[in-house]
Amino acid sequence: MKALILEEYNQFVYENVPMPKISPEDVLIEVKACGICGSDVHGMDGSSGRRIPPITMGHEASGIIVKVGKNVKYFSQGDRVTFDSTVYCGTCRYCRKRLINLCDNRQVMGVSCDEYRLNGALAEYVAVPERIVYPLPEEVSFEKAAMTEPLSIACHAVDRMPISAHDTAVIVGTGIIGLLVIQLLKNTDCGNIFAVDIEQNKLDIAGKLGAKEGFRSDIHDVPAEIFKRTENLGADIVFEAVGIAPTITIAVESVKKGGSISLIGNVSSTIDFPLQKVVTRQISAYGSCASSGEYPACLDMIARNKVNVDALISRVAPLSEGALWFERLKRQEAGLLKVILVP
Repeated sequence: MKALILEEYNQFVYENVPMPKISPEDVLIEVKACGICGSDVHGMDGSSGRRIPPITMGHEASGIIVKVGKNVKYFSQGDRVTFDSTVYCGTCRYCRKRLINLCDNRQVMGVSCDEYRLNGALAEYVAVPERIVYPLPEEVSFEKAAMTEPLSIACHAVDRMPISAHDTAVIVGTGIIGLLVIQLLKNTDCGNIFAVDIEQNKLDIAGKLGAKEGFRSDIHDVPAEIFKRTENLGADIVFEAVGIAPTITIAVESVKKGGSISLIGNVSSTIDFPLQKVVTRQISAYGSCASSGEYPACLDMIARNKVNVDALISRVAPLSEGALWFERLKRQEAGLLKVILVP
């Protein structure tokens, strides 16, 4: 089969590799669509430390089951499916509490690090455990289904936050996750939603998807603008979807006393954190890791058009052109959001 392999940092090859072998609990999926995640783009140059070459990346995918292991109970050959990015063990204390994102033995599809190596779905075929597989509604195309994983990340972050009717929300970082958070908040009783980014085109999309107003953080004093629009109180809730020190500072300084911030982004593994402001203003910080069982709800939202994923898909391109699209995403080409590769 063909696969897109990160052979060395910043160097991809598209070549033949052996077919994945399946265990009795696995299914073999013929990949029909796979999105390029921002974490893959950061991984390609070694900056994340989580994509040690050689590795086939990709964890936002969908396809058709072509083979099932002998112990597979709920799926058959020909089923249209997607799958979680998290491979959880199902037996540890966290899995037993249905906190699968915190699994003691957690692995992530398409990730290669010191602890494990798990090839992903930027290939013609991928093998995954049955327990992470979900059937696709008839209304959901393979390309839309590839957006289930990022939607589940956004959904998990929203679910963890204490949201009350008419709350003012700020989303710092309007990449894919931030834009999905905006749409999810519009489906709640949340009040005004403000978006923050350095790219005007992303803020324009945020406005179309539900943000009342957008602010360029390289131009505006964002916290001051938020306080002006909230009777000098600050936002009730803030979602930080970047993960660097300056944007986290914006999040902390934009929220009201006693408010809550969601920490979704993790571009930087460590940062300078405005601890005194968090403590003295009694701000609650909610870390949000991956997702934990939100896939069925996300697939239902996509099927019922409660979330517009089409607005976020910039290109659908052949897997053979993957190296080119990784480079264009790395350059942060204007107007380019989600690229989906098709084997």
